[in-house]
Amino acid sequence: MLHAVNYVLNMKLMDKLRGTFSYKTDIGKLRKTNEDRAIVLRNANGDVLLAVCDGMGGYNHGDVAAQMTIDIIEKSFRKHDKFLNLLEVNSFIRKTLRKANLAVFKESLKRSADSHMGTTVTLAIIRNCTLVVANIGDSRAYIVDEDSHLLTEDDSYVNYLYQTGRITLEEMTLHPQRHILTKALGMHETVYFDIDHHRYNKNRILLCSDGLYTAVTKEEVLTILNTNDSVEEKCDLLIKTANRNGGFDNMSIALWEVSKNEN
Repeated sequence: MLHAVNYVLNMKLMDKLRGTFSYKTDIGKLRKTNEDRAIVLRNANGDVLLAVCDGMGGYNHGDVAAQMTIDIIEKSFRKHDKFLNLLEVNSFIRKTLRKANLAVFKESLKRSADSHMGTTVTLAIIRNCTLVVANIGDSRAYIVDEDSHLLTEDDSYVNYLYQTGRITLEEMTLHPQRHILTKALGMHETVYFDIDHHRYNKNRILLCSDGLYTAVTKEEVLTILNTNDSVEEKCDLLIKTANRNGGFDNMSIALWEVSKNEN
């Protein structure tokens, strides 16, 4: 089951940047439902928003949590024709994710006291020469050029163990509790997260869920993204590669890159 959208943008930013994007989700080879969601949007000013969500818990309606979050992000962004400054971008992200968190939390209570609906969410906004990123959970954002640079830190138990020196980086990928999150959207009435700013220099921006980045090696990602294929073809190939490597989980991806004549 593949959900896919592909657009070509003729975006007029301050530097008349032109770019293309694609976003897709896939059920993988083992799951019975697809709880991943993704979206890419732009406003009238040419600001670009990318987001991926990985819903939690199957019977706990992770697909509902992820879809609610994407719907709220989309509705909120479509109301913003432009951001006056980066402070307004920060404010938009905080208000939108807090609104989504409360909505998912309340929906969870309606369904059952022990429903525990939740989702990861990684959200990025490109405004002129700045990339603004927020993350809750263990989906990820990367800047990709000749190499890939991870911009987010996983809110997961194994990352906590790694950061405190209890396990190695290699042990993280095989740890039996590697899927346990320390933070997710919708699990509690309030949610806390950081917003980070990065210099944007016409790089590729890749957002993805753990179903993708745990199944595709860094070398495979770089090989695929550095081809001359379209962004849609690159996303298709990343998902096909993840499925060929096992397809153990749902996967979502949002990819942005500037047009070749802009590089």
